[in-house]
Amino acid sequence: MASRKNLVVDRTALAHKARYALTHPHRIPAHLRRAGRDRWLAFKYRDHVSYYRAVMASDTRRSPDAAVGSPTREAWLQLGQLQFDYLRTHGLRPGHRMLDIGCGNLRAGWRFIDYLEPGNYYGTDISPDVLIAAKRTLAEQGLQAKLPHLTLTQDLTFDFLPDAYFDVVHAHSVFSHSPLEVIEECLAHVGRVLAPGGFFDFTFDRTLGTEHHVLREDFYYRTETLTSLAHRHGLRARFMDDWELTGHGQSKIRVSAEPLPATTRPAAPEGTAAA
Repeated sequence: MASRKNLVVDRTALAHKARYALTHPHRIPAHLRRAGRDRWLAFKYRDHVSYYRAVMASDTRRSPDAAVGSPTREAWLQLGQLQFDYLRTHGLRPGHRMLDIGCGNLRAGWRFIDYLEPGNYYGTDISPDVLIAAKRTLAEQGLQAKLPHLTLTQDLTFDFLPDAYFDVVHAHSVFSHSPLEVIEECLAHVGRVLAPGGFFDFTFDRTLGTEHHVLREDFYYRTETLTSLAHRHGLRARFMDDWELTGHGQSKIRVSAEPLPATTRPAAPEGTAAA
């Protein structure tokens, strides 16, 4: 299935907003509610983590599945399966230790927990509300004996985790909600916790045009911005072309800790998916 990404639109442009409202009038009330919430939370919480933690609390009260971006339980199951299948066919093994950043309510996490050996799954999230929902998912799936670690965190420094420990680090739909300084914090520290030969897969909302954000919740980046940032912190970054074939709305980059040669610069395959 080919990707249906629109890689050139600026979602902050007035013309785009007008066209979208005309073609999706039923979504206007929800957008206005979201915009009103954004104004209030932006006034109340100045730093991004506190702001987005409040967003997640609001969303989780309505539906833990919707809070992680799945409008229905069926969609929640399908996207979790997609993440699991892709990672399993791209290097994940049962004996690996895995760090799942922004694990949410274990949409994909419960499948990773089931697949990995006991104690090898570490899930972190900034939202206490969604972690309570994650524990509920764990119980519903009967995976208590797998002894996963579910940890509330305030940042992406990983200061509570050991050096060279994780074979796989995973962040689905985290950088799509993160300003660049949060992403840089992650890339500045993830190399320390990666085991030799380990890798870090993350998704992001990709644009070929102007980088922008919508309501401090959705951030759109060019591929070369993120690959260059990884390189700045001594990491090798590779755009995952075949992820585009899944039809998912975000793109994926894989980062590894092997340093790049001094003369090498990361490629920026911006034309991989059709706009």
